[in-house]
Amino acid sequence: MPERVHFIGICGTAMATLAAMLKRKGFEVGGSDQNVYPPMSDFLAAEGIPVHAGYQAAHITGDLAFVVVGNAISRGNPEIEEVLDRKIRYRSLPETIREHFLWDARSIVIAGTHGKTTTTSLVGWLLTHGGLDPSVLVGGIARNLGDDGSSYRLGSGRHFVIEGDEYDSAFFDKTAKFLKYLPEVAVIGNVEYDHADVYPDFAAVMLAFERLAALVPRHGLLLVGADSDGAAALAGRAASRCLTFGTAPDADWTASDITPSGTSTSFSVRRGGVQVGSFVVPLLGTHNVRNALAAIVVASEAGVPVERIAEGLRLFTGVKRRLDVVGAAAGVTVYDDFAHHPTAVSETLAGLRAAHPDARIWAVFEPRSASSCRRVFQDAFARAFQAADRVVLAPVFRSALPERERLSIADLVRDVEALGTPARAAGSLEEIVTMIAAEVAAGDLVIMMSNGGFGGVHGRVLRAIHERRSSHHVDR
Repeated sequence: MPERVHFIGICGTAMATLAAMLKRKGFEVGGSDQNVYPPMSDFLAAEGIPVHAGYQAAHITGDLAFVVVGNAISRGNPEIEEVLDRKIRYRSLPETIREHFLWDARSIVIAGTHGKTTTTSLVGWLLTHGGLDPSVLVGGIARNLGDDGSSYRLGSGRHFVIEGDEYDSAFFDKTAKFLKYLPEVAVIGNVEYDHADVYPDFAAVMLAFERLAALVPRHGLLLVGADSDGAAALAGRAASRCLTFGTAPDADWTASDITPSGTSTSFSVRRGGVQVGSFVVPLLGTHNVRNALAAIVVASEAGVPVERIAEGLRLFTGVKRRLDVVGAAAGVTVYDDFAHHPTAVSETLAGLRAAHPDARIWAVFEPRSASSCRRVFQDAFARAFQAADRVVLAPVFRSALPERERLSIADLVRDVEALGTPARAAGSLEEIVTMIAAEVAAGDLVIMMSNGGFGGVHGRVLRAIHERRSSHHVDR
């Protein structure tokens, strides 16, 4: 009989993915969550994994081999209380990944404040395209993994490519998830202050990354972003070999001649000043060139030929919710993007602007993540929207935060406008839809930025634009 495993908080993206991976490995898997809704409910159903809606002590049965506890679960949850009372074995998500997948693998951990999901997807795809048959675990839906895209891949090769999150592991383990991942190769693309609900300051964030760098064995590789002061400072902290990458001319691996064209970007790569080759990646923005460069280095170190790497990059089909085109109506294109940190917002808009220098860009932003809702990023957000022509700001999602800690939308509107970009606050999603549908024109680009679903505003805006155009035709 297969061993039974129960997930508390199974509908989180990483939790659902791990549940599917364990089932593929032969475990009998089930779980529960307070909020069971698409897309992860559909994903779990497709994987044949039963899910209980709501938490009940009765879900914790004596025949469980172990329980996986999501990092959103806290004391007082009836299931974790039952686990503790009955002394049933329990583990965090990263502990479970390590124990069941990483001890026998060559673990490639992709870390950094920004770009982890895209870089992990790129590395996983290049190693797959290069014939190494890796396993991959990514914190998003990578379109090159599976027919319809997936958040994981289980291969027969030794390489395991995993997105290394610096967020904490569980209520009983407040250390960063990536410290559990046994890195033989660690990629740290950038380090900035983030996760203000977990880390009190930048020094605390740096300490977590310093500990990751210190875990790489002597025969391994630490790859750090030369364009990030925080990441570059880690170069001297490793006992392993260390390489730098970026657009800085003194980096070990350098990207130059960066040229956007349509939906792609071309660039040249040098290693130690020697030309490696020319590459095209179907992504926009210098930040994505850095992500691609990191993947090129990892694939090259794994033995994939340059020609195969270049071909793989051209065939990369991206990650959902990373400057994703949702649709177009009346000549207006609507994008969905996950950006929620000021740097990610700024770089995403700059990439879109470089590819469309003459378009009018609307940046519609929802402060939703635990960090973006906080006043600590007030000044940084004011500077983040300068590549846009119009800025629309949704209400702060975590309105229960004390006012002294909460991002001020009124102040942000004032500060964005002081830097020369028209900005407005919207009191509701309905107001956003009405405002944009009434004012956009053919050729405009509307980018919706949130780390959540944003109330499905993307589709609502498209429908409203279409309906406005249809009514105008009727009026004529």
